[in-house]
Amino acid sequence: MLVPRAETSDQVAFQDVYGSCWIGRKALMLKILSVIYKMVQNNTYATKRDIYYSDTLLFGSQSVVDNIVNDISCMLKIPRRSLHIGKGVPDLNTRLLVRKLWDTCHIPIFTLMDADPHGIEIMCIYKYGSVSMSFEAHHLTVPAIRWLGLLPSDIERLNIRKDALIPLTKQDQNKLTSMQKRPYMACQPMWKKEMEIMAASKMKAEIQALTSLSSDYLSRVYLPSKLQFGGWI
Repeated sequence: MLVPRAETSDQVAFQDVYGSCWIGRKALMLKILSVIYKMVQNNTYATKRDIYYSDTLLFGSQSVVDNIVNDISCMLKIPRRSLHIGKGVPDLNTRLLVRKLWDTCHIPIFTLMDADPHGIEIMCIYKYGSVSMSFEAHHLTVPAIRWLGLLPSDIERLNIRKDALIPLTKQDQNKLTSMQKRPYMACQPMWKKEMEIMAASKMKAEIQALTSLSSDYLSRVYLPSKLQFGGWI
């Protein structure tokens, strides 16, 4: 965050209250302004996560991007529009909607999740239901759902940069082990294999890690090739 600090009667300077070098922070702000300008010119969109993953070494952490984006919004006196996206943990209405689409439209249903234990958990809830709502699983689940990505095996196959990956925490490892022991996993050997790959690598990745390959890799390359050549399990 930048706060005004009066220098003279007709000058206003800004003091960096985050402890980072002002010159370095100014360069990062110009970098993000450049990204914003290009998106406006091309009528494209990105999340703060996308911007961070476009150059993780430069930005260092997600919070740096978050704070600078907020500063730019304040400096230019324009709102930063909220993204209206589905909740990470499947809520009842979203599960009902997906089931309704499957029943009514008879279309294939694919999941695109982060390659981490929580992403796999979300997918399992859509396919098999949750313990808390098990009595309603017959009209909340989509048994035919398929795992499109991000697969742990994709990380090595696509040679995603190491700095775009995140080490598994102890909690992640415990969750992964627990999920592998679930009875329904015996019917999903390919899912189980992907979890074994994740456990062996001790790394996880968010969907935005694909941004490290190119800003539009997800929409231009990854999804089209997966859907065209049957890259789901």
